[in-house]
Amino acid sequence: MAEIRVENLHKSFGEFVAVRNSNFTVEDGEFVVLLGPSGCGKTTTLRMIAGLELPTSGRILLGGNDVTFKRAGERDIAFVFQLFALYPHMNVRQNIGFPLKCEGVPRSEIARRVTEAARILRIEHIMNKPVSGLSGGDRQRVALGRAIVREPMCFLMDEPLGALDSEFRHVMCGELRGLHNRLKATTVYVTHDQLEAMSMADKIAVMSGGLIEQFGSPQEIYQRPVSMFVADFIGSPPMNFLKFESGIARGSAEARLGDAVVPMPAVHEDVAPAKLVLGVRPEHIRFDDASPLRGSVYGAEYLGTTQIITVDTEFGQIKARTNSHINVATGSHVGLRFNADRLSLFRGDGGRAVNSALYEGVAHG
Repeated sequence: MAEIRVENLHKSFGEFVAVRNSNFTVEDGEFVVLLGPSGCGKTTTLRMIAGLELPTSGRILLGGNDVTFKRAGERDIAFVFQLFALYPHMNVRQNIGFPLKCEGVPRSEIARRVTEAARILRIEHIMNKPVSGLSGGDRQRVALGRAIVREPMCFLMDEPLGALDSEFRHVMCGELRGLHNRLKATTVYVTHDQLEAMSMADKIAVMSGGLIEQFGSPQEIYQRPVSMFVADFIGSPPMNFLKFESGIARGSAEARLGDAVVPMPAVHEDVAPAKLVLGVRPEHIRFDDASPLRGSVYGAEYLGTTQIITVDTEFGQIKARTNSHINVATGSHVGLRFNADRLSLFRGDGGRAVNSALYEGVAHG
């Protein structure tokens, strides 16, 4: 069993706190992504799981065993870095088998494992080529092969696709997920790219300022964000935010935006008169001339089958995702309606969600 459990993990560098009391579990065979902007603590968390950094406090359990203060070599993990760190004087076969050679594994076993890794990664045709002449994608496959041959309890990956161009990174995302499905190995993957996270992960831990803001499936995080940070970080374009002042009682199912009354899911708590923020995804907005919530079209971004239309309103700019066949002229006045059961409501002071529907089944740090 390769379950990874992180309990109250905390890491400080002097007065700077990099990771704040994180708690999450990676089930056996899951692909979990640590996602967030630079400096949020995701790489530090991964390095503590790997044994490359020691925590200030908390525990790390791998397969039920406490490995918090064990060295990296005692944890039975494989780490894949952003920089490939391959040996240029060796060919592909030698690079992949080198970790096993260092461990004193018999030659016959090395040959078996290297052949199997090449088959899984579909690189049998380049095994005798020098790595110095390979493309970035092939080099990444070789780096993955060097991790696979160790047959570890889990794989830890620190932005392994960061050095690739955007088009090839998209291809490698599909290959990495396919590799995971074939190996069924427990994987923790670090990235700042939400598209990578959403396309590959079984679960995502969204981090900010050393905290895990939300931990859940990509669908949960996208549809039921527990904070404005999560709602803004996930989605392209991100969620629209409309600020207003109102007092909403427990069980209330509407919010007032100027002359417009917007129906919405009930809130889970009483909210005293204060600045609140209504959140709506671009795809949950439609044009309706009868709506009292109005604005003028600022511009449109054509994306093929869909388009992003930006509308200036008294509550700020709103981006709506619509079918590309809808023609809306720049400068024209339009009415907007929201999909009521898809709305979010956040506190203006701190940005936490106050919709009851947003909390069902969502675990967050």
